Order: sequence, then C-alpha cells, then structure tokens
Amino acid sequence: MNSVFIIAEAGVNHNGSLGLAKQLIEIAAKAGADAVKFQTFQANTLVSKKAQKAEYQKQTTDAQESQYDMIKKLELTEAMHIELINHCKHHQIEFLSTPFDNNSIDLLNKLGMNTFKIPSGEITNLPYLRHIGELQKHIILSTGMADLGEVEDALDILVASGTPLENITVLHATTEYPCPIQEVNLRAMQTIKQAFGVKVGYSDHTQGIEIPIAAVAMGATIIEKHFTLDRNMEGPDHKASLEPAELQAMVDAIRNIEKALGDGKKKPTSSEAKNKPVARKSLVAAKTIKVGEILNSDNVCIKRPGNGINPMRWDEVMGTKAIKNYNEDDLI
Repeated sequence: MNSVFIIAEAGVNHNGSLGLAKQLIEIAAKAGADAVKFQTFQANTLVSKKAQKAEYQKQTTDAQESQYDMIKKLELTEAMHIELINHCKHHQIEFLSTPFDNNSIDLLNKLGMNTFKIPSGEITNLPYLRHIGELQKHIILSTGMADLGEVEDALDILVASGTPLENITVLHATTEYPCPIQEVNLRAMQTIKQAFGVKVGYSDHTQGIEIPIAAVAMGATIIEKHFTLDRNMEGPDHKASLEPAELQAMVDAIRNIEKALGDGKKKPTSSEAKNKPVARKSLVAAKTIKVGEILNSDNVCIKRPGNGINPMRWDEVMGTKAIKNYNEDDLI
C-alpha cells in the first residue's frame, strides 16, 4: 500500500514568532512527518472586527480580546513564508499552508505550492473554492461541520473549475477543539469514500493519538494533527495539540499500522513456515499396530508434529490396511 501522508499541523501555534515556527518545523521533521502545515491569512479579509471568538478560543486566550485582534497577531508575512519554506527544504520536509482568502491563495501559488489545503470553514465559500479549483493543483479538502450534500457541492465546484477528482483528497473532520470522542464518527470517512469515489483521510482534533491511528486502519491516506512545543503556551490551538514526544509516538504508530495492514492476501508468511510442523498435527499410531490390521479410530489418533499425513485425510485413511508395523506415536 502507499504510505500514509502525515501532516503535522503547526497552524498558528508559532504565536507569531518566526523562531518558534522554525522550531516547529524541526520537531515535525524529526518526528518523521511528511509535511508541516501553517496558516496563511490577512486578518482584515478573514474576520470582521466585530466577530466573536469561539468558546474554545475564549478559554485559551484573553476572553476580552476580539477574534480580529487575536488573528492579527498570528499573521505570517510573505518574507516569513519564504524563510519557512527554505527552512523546510533544509530539513527535508514539505511546507504546506492553508489559505483563508483569495490574496493568500495567490501568495501561496506564487511561492510554488503544489498542494492546497481547504479548511472546513471555507467549504461553503464558492468564489474561494472556484479560485483554488482553477489552479488545477492537488487539493486536500476538510469537511468539518459539513453534511454529505455540502461535500458534494464543494467537489462539484472544484471539478467544474478544472481540478480532476483524482487530485482531491477529502478529510473527514469534526470542528471542535478538543473533539469529544463520541463525536468523531470515523465511519463517515468511509461514507465519503463510497459516495464520491475519492481518496479520503482524517483531520484529527481529539486529545491523544489513538483516533488517527484507528483512521489509518480504516483506510485514511492522509492524517492531519495539530502539534505544539508546549500545550501550556498561550494561544487558541495549543490545548488541543500534541507535544513533540506525542507527535513522534503517533508517527511511529502509523508507520507500524501501515506495515501491519499488508497486501490483503491470505497465505502463510515466511516466518510462519518454520512453525507449521510444530503447531499442526498428523495421523499417529494410538497403540501398536501390526501390518495388515485395519486402521480405525481405535488405533489411529491425531497428534503433533505436523510433518506426517494431514488429518484432513482422515476419512481417506480410515478402513485401509496397515502396510507396516507401527509402535505407539509413530507417524502413519
């Protein structure tokens, strides 16, 4: 199978610091993630100055601060983007960023992005979807807060704008931070795959690492997970993020699951072959048998080792004559 593409979501956990953003890149690369993802936006085109924060944001940042003021401090300039892209190249990890407005789409396109991540909040933004679809790049579409009809509408717009369906991967997601386990609904990922014939993945907002691991076992081709340097830092997303050791553990577990999934063919493995004679059984003399005696259930039994006549041939052997003498426990 193809390797699961693991996106370490730095998001805005850099807190506006270029140095911290670089540290996050280094952590993601060391953990073995395939990509590290940030967010590209301009506060004045993303959010109204009157917009309220989400409840989880009020709990993790200054509750009196507006969403606009919070977002404004987390912008990345074009120069910062270039520096981060170069830092990713140095550490051999792919740079990704989610654009939240048309200008940000154009900036990332200018900077050479080949994959565009559409966040859940933009799945109903027709002009935005059309703008990205026209670029004909690879697209990762998150579907938090969406029903199946809204997913279908977004896919139709992207395809009609010029992006082939095979270039789109749809991520199931639940937009709550942290996401309650009972609201994960991993089976919805498989529903999306069956409904639209697309590659699917999972964007995880739960606490811990077991849910993304389960998603891989269920067929996710992309896993996205927030991470941070320290969950106790101030900022909207730190509390629902993995710390470095947890990110490493998640990546390692996913790579092990990939190996364990195998090719789906049911056949003995190379390591099993040596155990066949030990674990399986054969037809064995239950007691002394003289040549010419009739073999039956009184004088023949089934015991290990398994390098004699297969017990599946029991009916074939019963009622035949012994062609030699047997002592107890001799293979027939």
